[in-house]
Amino acid sequence: MAWRLGGPRLLEEKTLQKRPFGKTGWQVSEIGFGAWAIGGSWGDVSDRDAESALNAALDQGMTFIDTADVYGDGRSERLIARVLKSRGRDGLVVATKAGRKVNPHVSAGYTPAVLERYIDDSLRNLEVDALDVVQLHCPPTEVYYRPEIFEALDKMVVKGKLKSYGVSVENVEQALKALEYPITSVQIIFNMFRLRPIERFFARALEQQVAIIARVPLASGLLTGKLSTQSTFAADDHRQFNRHGEAFDVGETFSGVPYDVGLQAVEELRAISGNVPLAQLALRWILMFDAVTVAIPGAKNAEQAAGNAKAASLPALTDKQMAAVRDTYERLIRPHVHQRW
Repeated sequence: MAWRLGGPRLLEEKTLQKRPFGKTGWQVSEIGFGAWAIGGSWGDVSDRDAESALNAALDQGMTFIDTADVYGDGRSERLIARVLKSRGRDGLVVATKAGRKVNPHVSAGYTPAVLERYIDDSLRNLEVDALDVVQLHCPPTEVYYRPEIFEALDKMVVKGKLKSYGVSVENVEQALKALEYPITSVQIIFNMFRLRPIERFFARALEQQVAIIARVPLASGLLTGKLSTQSTFAADDHRQFNRHGEAFDVGETFSGVPYDVGLQAVEELRAISGNVPLAQLALRWILMFDAVTVAIPGAKNAEQAAGNAKAASLPALTDKQMAAVRDTYERLIRPHVHQRW
């Protein structure tokens, strides 16, 4: 059994079940750490809380970390580098993203030179010689029809700046198009409020051995069951400033579900969770799908990170529970999101 010094006391390191990450040969924990919240756009998170959250996630056995260059303009990447410098990187996979710095965010702004500059920035922020995974960060749809962009990423693999690359997409159509390229992974919103990826995309990705990273797994906190009509959000929290898609795709905030509808659906889902926290049930639901490689809930403190990890040890959902999730989706959620994303 491995131990490490964690502040004033020793913390037992735990091991989560692992799944293969595409064709890389890597095995990653089925629950990973989404590092958007420790970078920015989720209200104030101190460096101390951010580092505690990441350390707690790693203590629980998470071996996959997802970040991006725009999360706090590199803050998330730098925090990750600081934590990993103190405890080591062995057995860990860190995926970052590039492209959202393009301004205006249009296809023409994506060029090989621009992407390489962003990748060089991430190399410095993460303090590594080669990035494990770089994902195009929700580029405009037109980018998926430009083979030269993916060829540029291939060249950066040859240069040794990248070990592999993938994409983070807004919708299923983009995900399917991305599978035409030699990508390692696709990051896509998948949760109890976003069922469309199950229909065609999962089977195709499995067939091509492409890893699936399930992002926004808790629908921006709705699926924690802790939000209500009285909940308020800080001005710099995207759940306040992007409620209607003012800053980026509205599907990134509450999975595109109208807030009041989401709260209604949560009450139905709470009824099937029993004594299990809804957030943990929602994460365990995602793991019911073999096509999913890793779910990446965020955490703003150590308690949230440890709670996310517990989801993996829950028993499988019953057929009755799975049917109840589908029923709630079909009646309440589908009209708002299914054909859009």
